[in-house]
Amino acid sequence: RRGKRRKSITIAYESAQGDGAEQGTPEPQRPRWEPRDWRQQLERIREMRRNRDAPVDEMGVEKCYDSSAPPQVMRYQVLLSLMLSSQTKDQVTSAAMLRLRQHGLTVDSVLQMDDATLGQIIYPVGFWRNKVKYIKQTTAILKQKYGGDIPRTVEELVQLPGVGPKMAHLAMNIAWDSVSGIAVDTHVHRITNRLKWVKKETRYPEETRVALEDWLPRDLWREINWLLVGFGQQTCLPVNPRCNDCLNQDICPAAK
Repeated sequence: RRGKRRKSITIAYESAQGDGAEQGTPEPQRPRWEPRDWRQQLERIREMRRNRDAPVDEMGVEKCYDSSAPPQVMRYQVLLSLMLSSQTKDQVTSAAMLRLRQHGLTVDSVLQMDDATLGQIIYPVGFWRNKVKYIKQTTAILKQKYGGDIPRTVEELVQLPGVGPKMAHLAMNIAWDSVSGIAVDTHVHRITNRLKWVKKETRYPEETRVALEDWLPRDLWREINWLLVGFGQQTCLPVNPRCNDCLNQDICPAAK
């Protein structure tokens, strides 16, 4: 499974970056599948997210790092906050990052910290014991292989312990200001399946990413994660979604 996942990532970005016009031969046109009503649904979600007052807006990864830190330190803090955020509420991740920053959050400071201390600082993030192990392993690799910085490609990022595709794409976006793909977490996975933004139902976020990137215009890739995560936190909840409060209730296939 891991091998297939990495291969799909590589193929997706080679094809996205390739341009047949460079050789003077235009790419053959093929009918592109698009979900019904998706543009109208997207505009309505933007309207519902206009206030940007969801937890992800106030305490998400983009609010967790020290923006005044040197670029290399800032990028490391972005990656660490992404690792902590897995299966953890934004409020808990934000608090853990604040405590880490109070101890001086750099590659060297984390490497000098013993596991017990690191565990006490990041608790109660989800799976905190595993994350202590992953953070120490990944930080050591960054020190040895990347001079204390983080990798510049998705392929290298997903090789780091505890770093998955969603984290890698967000790290590329936030830390390197590069749109490498759509970051699909449980909110994006759930909502795009409810809206039928995938040709057929997908079981895993990585399947959803590939399905979305097949048709969604690339200039929207950066926006989709924060837009749908906040929408999923406030309206399109995992259980008992607030369909009566949703502007899409008349054109959503899953509306109740």
